[in-house]
Amino acid sequence: MSTAILTGQPVPGSSIEADLRSLGFDLRTAADTAEAETLLAEVPGDERVALVDARFVGHVHALRLGLTDPRFPLAGIPGAVTAQPAGRQALTRAMARENSASGGTTLVDSLADRILTALDADGTGVHRPELGSLVAAVPADPQARNEARQAVADVDDEAVRLKSAVKARDGFFTTYCISPYSRYIARWCARRGLTPNQVTTASLITALIAAACAATGTRGGFVAAGVLLIASFVLDCTDGQLARYSLQYSTLGAWLDATFDRAKEYAYYAGLALGAARDGDDVWALALGAMVLQTCRHVVDFSFNEANHDATANTSPTAALSDKLDSVGWTVWVRRMIILPIGERWAMIAVLTAVTTPRITFYALLIGCAFAATYTTAGRVLRSLTRRARRTDRAAGALADLADSGPLAQGLAGALRKPARGLPGFTAPAVALLGALAVVLTAALTDFGGPWPVVAALGYALTSGLAVARPLKGALDWLVPPFLRAAEYGTVLVLAAEADVNGALPAAFGLVAAVAYHHYDTVYRIRGDAGAPPAWLVRSIGGHEGRTLLVTVLAALLTASQFKVALTALAVVVALVVLVESIRFWVAAHQGGAPAVHDEGETA
Repeated sequence: MSTAILTGQPVPGSSIEADLRSLGFDLRTAADTAEAETLLAEVPGDERVALVDARFVGHVHALRLGLTDPRFPLAGIPGAVTAQPAGRQALTRAMARENSASGGTTLVDSLADRILTALDADGTGVHRPELGSLVAAVPADPQARNEARQAVADVDDEAVRLKSAVKARDGFFTTYCISPYSRYIARWCARRGLTPNQVTTASLITALIAAACAATGTRGGFVAAGVLLIASFVLDCTDGQLARYSLQYSTLGAWLDATFDRAKEYAYYAGLALGAARDGDDVWALALGAMVLQTCRHVVDFSFNEANHDATANTSPTAALSDKLDSVGWTVWVRRMIILPIGERWAMIAVLTAVTTPRITFYALLIGCAFAATYTTAGRVLRSLTRRARRTDRAAGALADLADSGPLAQGLAGALRKPARGLPGFTAPAVALLGALAVVLTAALTDFGGPWPVVAALGYALTSGLAVARPLKGALDWLVPPFLRAAEYGTVLVLAAEADVNGALPAAFGLVAAVAYHHYDTVYRIRGDAGAPPAWLVRSIGGHEGRTLLVTVLAALLTASQFKVALTALAVVVALVVLVESIRFWVAAHQGGAPAVHDEGETA
C-alpha cells in the first residue's frame, strides 16, 4: 500500500486525485503544514508515502517516474516528493523543520518543493528523473495553469513512455531490428498484468527449447533453433522494456535477467555440440572454448568497470578520443557492432545455425569474440596506462572478490604481504599472467597423466597468492581476475581434450559452466552492493587455485575414463553448492526488501 498526502484542495477540473489513484496511491488531504506532518506520521513506516501539491499539473507518466520507481529511497519532481521506508527518516526530519519554520500555517507556496529543497540542503540524495518533454509543474495563477494544461495536451505521454521503455544505449541489431516492435509487446504484457520476471522465464524456456531443437542434429531442427533463439532474444529485450515501462524493478528480477542470459547462451552452445555429435562431428572443444572466451571477456568488462567507476582524477586522452568518436553518428554504431554485443552475437549464431553447421557457427563465434575481446581489452589497457586515476579501497576490495581466491592463495598472500610491498606496481597482473600461461601451456605441452601440470598448478597457486598480496589499486590490476579465470578454465579445457575419451569434454563443459555461474553471481552481488559471496562458499569450492590444482591432480592420478567421471562429479558438486546458496541469497534479498538495482547493464 502507498499513501499520497495532497497539500491543499485540488483546483476545479484537476485530475490529480484520479491520477494518483491510478498509480496505486491511497489519498489523504492536508489543509496546512501541521496537518501534513500529522498525516505523514500516521502512515506506517514500512509503506511508501508521497507528498503532492494539489495544484500539480502534469502528465501521469511524470508522476509515475517521480513517485513509483522502486530503485530510489527518495525521489521527486516539481510539486511532488516521495519516500520509501529507507528514506522516511530523512523526509520526516525535513517535514518537521518546514512545519516549525512555517508555524503550521496555511499553505501558500509548494510544500513538496520546500521539502525537496530541505532534503538537498541536508545532503540527502534525492533522485530526480529525466522528464524530457513531460510536464510537471505547480502553476502560480490561472494563466500559468492554462498554459501548463495546454503543454500537457501537446505531448503524448504514452508515446514518451513507450520510447523511454527502450534502453538508452543498445547495440545496432537490438535498436533497429528488435526494439521497434518489442516495446509494444512490453506494453501488451503490462496491460495484462504480466511481470518482467515472467517474461524473463518465458525467454529462458524458449532458449532451452531452441537448444533442444539444435540437439536434434537435423536441418529442420537447426532452422527451428535459429528462429527460437531470435524469439528468445525478443523476449529478453521485452522483459527489460516491461520493467522500464511499468517501473517494475526488483533485485530478484535483475539477477534473473542477468543469469538467465548466460544460461540461455551456454545451454545453446551445448545444444549445438550435441546436434553436431549426432552427425558424427565432435565440436565440444569449440563449444567449451566459446564459453571460456565469452566468460573471460565478461570478466574483463566487470573488472575494468569496478576498478574505475568510482576512481578519482579519472582522466585519459584515450577516453577523450573515444568520446570524440562517439560524437560522430556512424562511428557510434560501428564501435558498438564490432564488440559483438548480445544482439549481434545471437543474431549471428541464429543465422549460422539455420544455414550452416555447428562447426562453422562456432568458428565464426570464436573469431568474432576473439576480435571483440582484443579490441576492447587493448582499448582499456591504453586508457589505464594514460589515466591519472586514484582507485579506491572499495574498488580494490571488489577486484579481490572477483579474484575468487581460495584458502591456498589467501594463505600465501598473507605470507607474502610484507615482501610484496616493495614490488613494482605492475607486479600483480604480471605474475598472474605468468602463472596462468605456465599452468595452461604445461598442461597443453605434456602428455595426459604426467606430473608436470601438478607442479605448474602449485606454481600457479604461488603466483596467485603474490598477485593478491597487496590491494589491487595499480593501473592494470583489473587484469588479475580475467587472467585467473583464463587459467582455471583453460586448464580444464586442455586436460579434458587431452584425455581423449568420449564424454570428457562435455563433463568439462559442465564444470566450467558451474564455476562460471559462481563468478557471474559474484559480479551481480557486487553490483547490487550486497558484497561478495560468503567466505565459507569460496572455501568449500576451493577457490580458483584450489580447483585448478585439484583438476591437475585428478588428471595425474586417474585414467582418462576415471578422470571423466571425476570431472562430472566435481561439476555436480560445485553446481549444487553454488546454486543452492545463490538462490537462497537472492530470494532472501528480494523478500527482505533489498533495494531494486538499476537495469542499464552491459550490452555484451
